[in-house]
Amino acid sequence: MEKQKLNTTLIYVLSILGFLCCCFFGLGIIPSGIAFFISNKQLKEAYADHENYENIEAMKTAKIVALVVFIINILMVMRVIYVFATVGYDGIMEQYNAAMEEWQRNQ
Repeated sequence: MEKQKLNTTLIYVLSILGFLCCCFFGLGIIPSGIAFFISNKQLKEAYADHENYENIEAMKTAKIVALVVFIINILMVMRVIYVFATVGYDGIMEQYNAAMEEWQRNQ
């Protein structure tokens, strides 16, 4: 019987997408959470029948990458919440407008 391969490509693509989206208020938490959930599910299936799966170690690595990206996104969400709680929306808009005026003066 031929051994099955676990789909690590999907996990890596979702993790990279999650990492790229972490700068947008932590929105990368969604794809990285999905990647972690899928990798965890596939690893449980592979552990139950480990003789029939070929690349369990590669899936473990993909799961770790998904977890790290998920944690980065959680930290980014916490940072956004902290900034909004301390500075507030008006303070953020004032800083944004000041930065835009400075940028326009330097053009």
